[in-house]
Amino acid sequence: MTPTRHLARWLAPLLMLVGMAALAADDPVLRVAYAGSMGVVMDQSLGPAFARTHRAGYQGIGQGSYALARLLAGKQMQADVFVAITPGPMQVLQQAALVDHAVPVASTRMVVIYSPDSRYAADFAAAARGDKRWYDVLREPGLRLGRTDPSIDPQGANALLTLQLAERYYHQPHLLQQVAGALQNPRQIFAEPSLMSRLQAGQIDAAIGYASAAHSHHLPVIDLPAEIDLAQPAMQASWYSQAHLALADGKVIKAQPLVFYAAVPTNAKQPALGADFVRLLQSAEGQAMLRERGYGPPHGDAL
Repeated sequence: MTPTRHLARWLAPLLMLVGMAALAADDPVLRVAYAGSMGVVMDQSLGPAFARTHRAGYQGIGQGSYALARLLAGKQMQADVFVAITPGPMQVLQQAALVDHAVPVASTRMVVIYSPDSRYAADFAAAARGDKRWYDVLREPGLRLGRTDPSIDPQGANALLTLQLAERYYHQPHLLQQVAGALQNPRQIFAEPSLMSRLQAGQIDAAIGYASAAHSHHLPVIDLPAEIDLAQPAMQASWYSQAHLALADGKVIKAQPLVFYAAVPTNAKQPALGADFVRLLQSAEGQAMLRERGYGPPHGDAL
């Protein structure tokens, strides 16, 4: 990471706090709970832009989408907007009568993300050129793979589902177990907001994660075939639906196209601001900010 980029990364939250401090005491504050992988675009682009145009404060809360959904459904957290990936987390709030409508606002795809400081960086670069098989590099002894907890974060679940689909696509039995070990392997699992930072710092060698997160953090990737990257809604019925995993707690996770949905919870304290923020996400301006950070356009129907 360059010194300038490192400084910008740490200054952004400070500048946001300074901006909030300059607000009048009675100015409203918008609270947005979002999938942790969206931290850069939310806290450095969309949130500050919204705060400037609405004379309001902005507070972003990023965690795994399922973790946030359960906190919101249990009334342990309040938010004016909830942005999650895949339908599952939003359906948790629908079942709790906290959301009656959610709209698609962006999309992404699964890729292999690697640290440029990894001792395997040359091998990953060769795989990106097609000169090596990416899954052979991930099976190298001593390689440090990072992922998130599949029980609380769709990105962690999708990493496992990508490996399961790769077993079928490449005819590589046991690839999931060889690369990931136990589904909830504590040696590989990290909090979602820290995963990209650990790659940037060289603390882990690689992750299977979202292209949007890699782009936002300027990390190199290996693109995956459409049959594996979970980005094609047209492939859901014929291919993606074959992937599903049962976790130790009995929860079954299923592959779904990687679409981000946004909704204003029924208990929002600032529902009008929340609705305006969702409109920003859907607008040409908001879509340009998302595109600049590596997100694809929204697709599919509202929930």
